[in-house]
Amino acid sequence: MSTAVVEERRDRRTATLVTACLGVFVGYFPVTTVSVSLPVIQEALGASTSDLSWVSDAFVLPVAALILTAGVFGDVHGRKRVFQVGLGFCVLGAVVGLSAQSIAQVWIGQALLGVGAAALLPMTLALISHAVPDPRERGKYIGLWTTSMMGSLAAGPLIAGVIVGHAAWRWIYLLPVPLSLITMVIAAFTLTESRSQVQRALDWPGQITAALAIVALVYGVIEGGATSFGDVRVIVALVVAVCSGVAFVRFERRSASPMLDLSLFRSAAFTGSALVVMISFLGLIGFFFILSLYLGMVQQLSTLDAGLRLLMVTALPMILGTAVGRLMRHLSPRVLIAGGLAITSVALFTLMNVGVDTSFVSLAWRLALLGLGLGLAFPCITATAVSSVPHHQAGMAAAGNNAFRQVGGALGPAILGALLTSEAVGTLPDHLAAAGLPDSTGARVLDAVDADGLGAVAGLPLGSETGPALHALSQSFLDGLQLCLLVSAVVMLCGAVLAAWLLRPTGAGRPAGPVAGGSRPAEPGRRPQSPVPVNPQH
Repeated sequence: MSTAVVEERRDRRTATLVTACLGVFVGYFPVTTVSVSLPVIQEALGASTSDLSWVSDAFVLPVAALILTAGVFGDVHGRKRVFQVGLGFCVLGAVVGLSAQSIAQVWIGQALLGVGAAALLPMTLALISHAVPDPRERGKYIGLWTTSMMGSLAAGPLIAGVIVGHAAWRWIYLLPVPLSLITMVIAAFTLTESRSQVQRALDWPGQITAALAIVALVYGVIEGGATSFGDVRVIVALVVAVCSGVAFVRFERRSASPMLDLSLFRSAAFTGSALVVMISFLGLIGFFFILSLYLGMVQQLSTLDAGLRLLMVTALPMILGTAVGRLMRHLSPRVLIAGGLAITSVALFTLMNVGVDTSFVSLAWRLALLGLGLGLAFPCITATAVSSVPHHQAGMAAAGNNAFRQVGGALGPAILGALLTSEAVGTLPDHLAAAGLPDSTGARVLDAVDADGLGAVAGLPLGSETGPALHALSQSFLDGLQLCLLVSAVVMLCGAVLAAWLLRPTGAGRPAGPVAGGSRPAEPGRRPQSPVPVNPQH
């Protein structure tokens, strides 16, 4: 092979990586940008805590529901084309967010951004997987992909803080517009169109049942936490979720071209990475949700100050992304994932004693420890999922892993938001009484909370009793925060145990499941089968 051809392929690989990293940056940008702005949005639009849960989940739900279908669309109609369509939806969602005058309009903008992210996330990983077929070398590139993802999560709070400090909160949606348009132009000139070498077709029964199961489950959890899990609507939603989930499995087992090939789960490595990423993102995105409310409602910090604290969580994973990609060549993913999640769990346990007056320094080292654990674990989870299956299924594995990631991300704010509200409202009467407030004032506070959520207390005209009422609210919020941190810590610890168990070596030191690259080891006395050929243009 001539030097010119090698250089051309290397340049194309670099261009693909840059474009994929820009795509994942755009796709994840709304996560922390909006999360850190939730207290401001709540005050401006009079939203309840359950309304705020839907702000986060309006973005995550379309991602979780559509990400597998987007992977199939890319395989069938072209990954470059789907990538460009995803960027277009990001522009549309950001424009809707920029013009939002109600919480419902925010939900619509978030949902359109989620559709865009659903198209971008599997395409970016599929582009990398096909540009870098060698699993060992691919780990470095996925590390850079993860760095871009965490860079987006890190930049979001700071950018939002600066914007909210100088302009209306709606302008947090401005940056995705030029970013998406610039990435569209770069992709048009740098990406070559590619499709799956394996014939695939759209799996509408699987798509419909998967989307219905995810939406019904999250709706049931959010509404159950806001009202009661005995509510007829909640019971119906949860029953629909279970039935749709069972139907999805049945359709996928019978489909000639399944959206998610269930045979992937024969690989313990793929199964383990899917479960680990789901429960990890449940704890992580749920933690971002409640931490943003704590910094805004309890510590009364500005959006920029809250963003600086969130940066302590996201900066280390961004810095470590490339190094961890190289480290994967020398250490087992099992060690890095289990060890990283264990560190994350410890960090969450240490956060359980934070209070109203916890200093920046006291909070910073705990958040940095949390970021260290995430930085070690997350690049390895994605790389393990993609490398544990045959190469021609890498795109489906990436989409499946991202789908589980987003399901966990959707359930995080739903579950932890419900726990936070339930515990805070349950302990609020005792804290109001301990603050020495008369029964009439306590009744007014409780009525406001029941009608409009915990944030409504700040707007009550209580005169000299405002200070004690807000102190009681902060104490009840801290009770809910401690419960949520405990649940998040236990969830991360379960993830570490699952990783240590499912990703353990089998045989002669090999990880469970197919070997990296997707071909099985040859049986004694048989010639090894050739791996699936890879078209260099794909």
